[in-house]
Amino acid sequence: MIVSTTNSLEGYEITAYLGIVSGETIIGANIFKDFFASITDIVGGRSSAYEKVLREAKATAMAEMEMQARAFGGNAIVGVDLDYETIREGMLMVTASGTAVKIVKKEA
Repeated sequence: MIVSTTNSLEGYEITAYLGIVSGETIIGANIFKDFFASITDIVGGRSSAYEKVLREAKATAMAEMEMQARAFGGNAIVGVDLDYETIREGMLMVTASGTAVKIVKKEA
């Protein structure tokens, strides 16, 4: 499955627009990750614990969106948008949305 933030795909023709698809994930970081992340924030540097949680949440939301697109009969998703939002302290929501489409490779 091709997934793109653009509205068209170089070398492909969109033959059908199948509808909006989305995937949502709400994920929490546990107290130990929060504690170590706060230490990282104080001394500087990157918080690998939070980065890992963000990557996992994004991957889950994207996989859910792709599953919906396949259920619609699509083989690509265009116009993908990723949103990150804090719901409450320690809880993060990641949403991926786009348009499921059918594509065919353009002939040379």
